[in-house]
Amino acid sequence: MEFKHKSVLLNECIKELNIKSDGIYVDGTLGGAGHSKEILRNLSPKGILIGIDKDIEALKAAKDRLQAHNNVKYVHGNHDDIKTILQEIQIQKVDGILLDLGVSSYQLDERMRGFSYMGDAKLDMRMNQEQELTAEIVINEYTEEKLAQVIFEYGEERFAKNIAKNICNVRQARRIETTGELVEIIRNSIPKAKQNDGHPAKRTFQAIRIEVNNEIEPLKETIKNSVEVLKQGGRLVVITFHSLEDRAVKEAMQELEGKCTCPKDLPYCVCHYTSWGKFITKKPILPSKEEQEENSRSKSGKLRVFERIDRETKE
Repeated sequence: MEFKHKSVLLNECIKELNIKSDGIYVDGTLGGAGHSKEILRNLSPKGILIGIDKDIEALKAAKDRLQAHNNVKYVHGNHDDIKTILQEIQIQKVDGILLDLGVSSYQLDERMRGFSYMGDAKLDMRMNQEQELTAEIVINEYTEEKLAQVIFEYGEERFAKNIAKNICNVRQARRIETTGELVEIIRNSIPKAKQNDGHPAKRTFQAIRIEVNNEIEPLKETIKNSVEVLKQGGRLVVITFHSLEDRAVKEAMQELEGKCTCPKDLPYCVCHYTSWGKFITKKPILPSKEEQEENSRSKSGKLRVFERIDRETKE
């Protein structure tokens, strides 16, 4: 299947990255390479793009799509390990980093990967096909309490306890192996009168995917590590697609900006608070109405930006 992905907030990302033609940039979620292709259009042959993805199929597709460019370094890895990745390719600092945290259109549309609640496929949901944990293991081996917690916290699903209970009831008789089986259990766990807000399995599938790929827990540390490897004036641009991600990114950027705790009547700061730079987007940048109409998957997208400013150089 062709790796198709319509890049969300593309123009906004390029603008906020403030790309230098001979700079070094990281696309930490390479995916279909839509954002990367536009970054490369703004780079000279002296500039470098580092493309990271934990999905080997995404890397293969990106290499094909970007084959005309000789200034790309491809890395099969996780953006959570950005500091280690840069050390291994002997790069200390970069001019900008982009993280598009959404699951790609390809992964959603490729039914055999098990990300989608449409159709019937093996319960998988792994972005990195080399890892052991799958959606099937989560569904069949987590305790009822842990399942309910995952579905409630990561899916914000108010019927999480009922869904977890019914999953455990079914798996006593047989192992749950496909997305179709899971969808049917979810449908039977939510009152029909409450199934009018999109597909009833949407929130549970989101929660299981987040758990399988450990998308939330390391996010704050990833934001911090990314800012640490930026050059002075470099920018971190992050796109999120649900409230849990956005909240983690926002809180991490607020912490990195720091806050002076001195009394307001003091003429200068004496508390020596730690600051890594400036949180550019207190309010997130949202897709335009036109983009939302053209690409329904952009509707929940939010863009936040942080600029590295070493404190001793601040005015």
